[in-house]
Amino acid sequence: MKLSQLFENAPDMEIEGLCLDSRLAKENDMYFCMEGIVHDGHDFIDDVLDKGVKCIVHSKELSNMRKGVAYIKVENVNRTLNSVASRFYGNPSKKMKVFGVTGTNGKSSVTNIIQDVYSHFHPCGYIGTISISYGNVTLPPNLTTPDPIILHHAMHDMVENGMEAVALEVSSHGLELGRVQSVDFDIAIFTNLTYDHLDFHGTFENYFEAKKKLFTNLKPEGIAVLNADDEYFDRLKDATKAKVVTYGIQNDADYHADNIRMGTDGSSFVLRCKEGTFEVTTNLVALYNIYNLLAAVAAMCESGIKVEDMLPYLETLKQIEGRLERIDEGQPFNVFVDFAHTPDGMEKVFEYAKGITPDNCSIIAVFGSAGKRDTKKRKVFGEIADRYCDSIILTEDDPRDESAKDIANEIRSGIKNTNSIFIEDRYAAIRQAIESANVNDTVLILGKGDEVFMYREFGREEWMGDHNVARHCIRKYTLGIEE
Repeated sequence: MKLSQLFENAPDMEIEGLCLDSRLAKENDMYFCMEGIVHDGHDFIDDVLDKGVKCIVHSKELSNMRKGVAYIKVENVNRTLNSVASRFYGNPSKKMKVFGVTGTNGKSSVTNIIQDVYSHFHPCGYIGTISISYGNVTLPPNLTTPDPIILHHAMHDMVENGMEAVALEVSSHGLELGRVQSVDFDIAIFTNLTYDHLDFHGTFENYFEAKKKLFTNLKPEGIAVLNADDEYFDRLKDATKAKVVTYGIQNDADYHADNIRMGTDGSSFVLRCKEGTFEVTTNLVALYNIYNLLAAVAAMCESGIKVEDMLPYLETLKQIEGRLERIDEGQPFNVFVDFAHTPDGMEKVFEYAKGITPDNCSIIAVFGSAGKRDTKKRKVFGEIADRYCDSIILTEDDPRDESAKDIANEIRSGIKNTNSIFIEDRYAAIRQAIESANVNDTVLILGKGDEVFMYREFGREEWMGDHNVARHCIRKYTLGIEE
């Protein structure tokens, strides 16, 4: 694209790509000098120019400008980046129906339900923690909410491949750092708000204000789908100019679930909404997943899909790996892998486990807590597990440059009554839990979900994945199947 198509009075030079990471700069790119928490993009201008970058977008005064390079000074580089990225890739979010989902827990589940069901009616892509996917394409994730270049590039590719909609996870980081400023959201969904990310936001109020941006900035003709049972419902309802639609279980809502029945391999409930009353059967389990399903159904119904047409697809939703994933190899006890890494998320998984585990059987939990992240929640993890578990195995979970044992001791400070041990190697910890399980016990492996990497002192290294380890250990040590 010509630079003159992106900026008034700019030279008529060809720009072949956009870049904000100097290490990835290529010839004929436009480079945006972003000021980050650790690094300032202005410090790497010479590096990118040596790689052939042809345009520099900056906010600071520069000296030693090179000939043949376009320098564009702006007041806010991030705002400019968002606008340019959208236009460079053909404003793809204006060509699709965009579902944005934010909240502490449930973003991945709601977005994946939408992609799964909505695709039966209109091709739908997904961008989030698990992957970037559309049609037959599945790419590894970047961040929960990628930077504007990756985000708009991905949506452009979706449009080019016939996608008519996209379900996008919108994190508090993504909102606070302005990664979605130029995304044209049609439907914004709020799941819930509980303790998380205070290491980044500082206070819970700041965390809420970040989430609120999605609804404050939602266009008036958009639709805000809000959880009527969450204590922040009223504040979000008052913050948006868009149409408000509600879902819930405890309070009156536009999409309301009654008579909920839950088991180990599925759930059912009565849905009451504007289209009527429907008996819903789903393979999802746990109360919090009923909320996730309600949110997705409400959003899709408001976008034009009839509830009665969705019902058959709700019975066999695709399993989201690592999100309360039931690991069933024929063993006589329950094993679940879940991404739970917040106090609220962990407690909801424990509540479900307590509901399906007979009184004379045990709940065995394997978990840790990430290094260099929100250290205050470690003791809280211990307190929650102490209330529900019969046995706790503490282990590593992205320790980075912290000692996994020290992290475990901080968790253990909240454990008063339950037997706990520390096994640093995560594979060995999962094996111990599975080998110690008896008939009808429940084993919970929490924190990493389907992630196949571990963050250590010197970066990211490959990890087998909790779901894969669990299957392997069940087959080898419980069922005696050699592979």
